[in-house]
Amino acid sequence: MNFGIDAINFYTPGYFLDLKTFAKARGQEVSKFYDDLGQKKMSITPPNEDVVTLAANAVWQLLAGKTEQDISNIEMVLFATESGNDISKAAATYIHRLFNLSKRCRVIELKQACYSATCGLQLGLAWLRQNTDKKVLLIGADIAHYEFGSVAESSQGSGAVAMLLSANPHLLVIEPEAGFCTREAMDFWRPNYLDCALVDGRLSCDVYLRLAEETWHQYANITGRKFTDHDRFCYHVPLAKLVEKAHKKLARINGLGNLTSEQYEYQIGNSLIYNQEVGNCYTASLYLSVISLLENASEDLSDKLIGLYSYGSGSVGEFFAARVVAGYKNWLQQKAHQEMLNARQELTFAEYESFYSFKIPTDGSLFELPRWRVGKFRIKAFDKHQRIYEKVE
Repeated sequence: MNFGIDAINFYTPGYFLDLKTFAKARGQEVSKFYDDLGQKKMSITPPNEDVVTLAANAVWQLLAGKTEQDISNIEMVLFATESGNDISKAAATYIHRLFNLSKRCRVIELKQACYSATCGLQLGLAWLRQNTDKKVLLIGADIAHYEFGSVAESSQGSGAVAMLLSANPHLLVIEPEAGFCTREAMDFWRPNYLDCALVDGRLSCDVYLRLAEETWHQYANITGRKFTDHDRFCYHVPLAKLVEKAHKKLARINGLGNLTSEQYEYQIGNSLIYNQEVGNCYTASLYLSVISLLENASEDLSDKLIGLYSYGSGSVGEFFAARVVAGYKNWLQQKAHQEMLNARQELTFAEYESFYSFKIPTDGSLFELPRWRVGKFRIKAFDKHQRIYEKVE
């Protein structure tokens, strides 16, 4: 019996800032972002959305076509995020209520920077091997938020990926072997008393690359597989250019020399399309890359082996693989995803500043939020230090 991803969906907010607009406002060349960093746009979250609404909107489309039996068989909700709203209450509890899931359900919030959705994937699959008729709802949702005017500001983004894990999945079978590594590093962190993350960009890139090599070697030794046994690759995408460096490095240490532009584009190109439109969405990033590959590759990927690299600052890395299930295209949401991206509203820099500087009350008073563009769920109000969520009809 195989185990893996039975269904997958992503959601990103209805607003974006083009990095050409950002470059002009900051007095920089747009080529620094389009070419040097490989990024085009970053999704911007309006004040009436947070990681719970991002997740709920991703889950809504994911479960829309599922039977009541499928939904009743969900006995675990794993919510991976580093943008949680509460240091005690798990964001997964809101998802459980909003979708009226079974009372017999374990829910938890997972944190290890951008890596925790992969940890959730492995935990969920391990549980499914003991509960083969059940399903796991796994969510990665984040809002990348950096200090206004900082070097890292251009690498913001937001979004959520929701996955349904099961036995005999329709999309991807996750191979059981993996290479993984932990090395404590202060490359990226956010103390409880700060709203924005702190970043040592040079160190973060260095650790990302070192853990990619370490986890690849472990994986290769355990599986006996070669680099060329994998048809395509997907990576965690803080920046598209960092992914390029990592992939070319792995190719070189596997004796392939310098990849041609055609080889690189074939192995990686399709997996970066959505990430370049959305920006960094932390825990959702690798799995947005997976969706991008499955939906944008023109060739049939059935039975192909896909190499996957997950990374989370602080730091943890993992290299593993997935095999694409025949008929996978019948289970994708490609049209809905492209329509969602195309329907987003482009922000002026002043509008972006307005969203960025918006402050929610901290005194517990009632505060009702304006109706900015959202999906099926939004934050209606804050009251008595609680967030009031509602489904938008």
